Amino acid sequence: MSNAVVIDEGQLAKIAAKVDKGVRITAEDARWLWKNASDAQLCSMASAVRGRFVAPGACTYMVMRIVNYTNVCVAQCDYCAFYKLPGASGGYVLSHEDVFAKLDELLTLGGDLAAFNGGFNPQLPLSYYCDLFASIRARYGDSIEFYALTIAEFLYLADHAKLSLPEAAERLKAAGVRWITGGGSEILTEDFRARHSKFKYTVAEYFLAQRAIIEAGLKTTATMVIGFDETIDERIEHLERTRNFQDVTGGLASFLCWTFKPYFTQIGGIEITTAEYLRHLALSRIYLDNIPRIRTSVLTQNERALDGLRYGADDFDLPIEDEVTQKAGATINLDFERILNYARQLGYSPEYRHVAGTPVES
Repeated sequence: MSNAVVIDEGQLAKIAAKVDKGVRITAEDARWLWKNASDAQLCSMASAVRGRFVAPGACTYMVMRIVNYTNVCVAQCDYCAFYKLPGASGGYVLSHEDVFAKLDELLTLGGDLAAFNGGFNPQLPLSYYCDLFASIRARYGDSIEFYALTIAEFLYLADHAKLSLPEAAERLKAAGVRWITGGGSEILTEDFRARHSKFKYTVAEYFLAQRAIIEAGLKTTATMVIGFDETIDERIEHLERTRNFQDVTGGLASFLCWTFKPYFTQIGGIEITTAEYLRHLALSRIYLDNIPRIRTSVLTQNERALDGLRYGADDFDLPIEDEVTQKAGATINLDFERILNYARQLGYSPEYRHVAGTPVES
């Protein structure tokens, strides 16, 4: 027993020394940390990496709204409680005026960032999106910024319009789009996609699309969702793919991880604990040594997400709506001051991060 402890302590010291010196950890190191390191040890190493990008007590936040412009989707992912198949009762597409009303309310609540997320709606041509985004840019200028679509939706639109990925990216850019986020990644392994989203695009296609977005001069992000049935090896593969992609492109402005909400979904299951989420957040911060901003998810963890600031995160958003996760059990608290006070009680000084009006903001 004592020999095993000595070996463990030696391995911990070896990995901790790597982190302290800024030497990249391996997948094997990450696997060992997940299985053996204590919460306090993960916090310490994640905080060391965090400190290379922000001051110890600093953190930023945004007030934002996810606009679910349609719920019609043919992807049929078994973890989604939101979608309706074409022709099904309850399907909808928002008009421009519907979208404007949501954006006006966002501004009233002090926010300036909207993210669009709907799905694979075969009834909507690319022109619908270009007209919508151009009208938003014309109406609001730089007073609002928007994350137009996810990588997965972008892939579907390009395919549906019979355009190459660069051509589709240029069409959206001409319509005033500046961001297409990393949404639709979930867990980036082919096995995971075969199990749960077989009508979605492959991991290889996902990264091809993201590269085309970056090469078009648009901005993008990395995302991840945990808490399905994925293994620790699949989680690490996701982190490894993300880190490698960032090495090559340098185009990922941030990494956001949130947790799967299983309620009312086909796959079901039991939601993972906040403690597990925080450990994964720390592991992500340690592993993704080339991504400057790690974001913690208030949407799926509520104010407990702010504990993630101690586990390596430095940024979060205060959401006012997201039907996709709300349909699966997420709850939203509009008492923003209460949430911000929790960050202050933890010893952090949250500052609003304006994306709108700052086109070069990352």
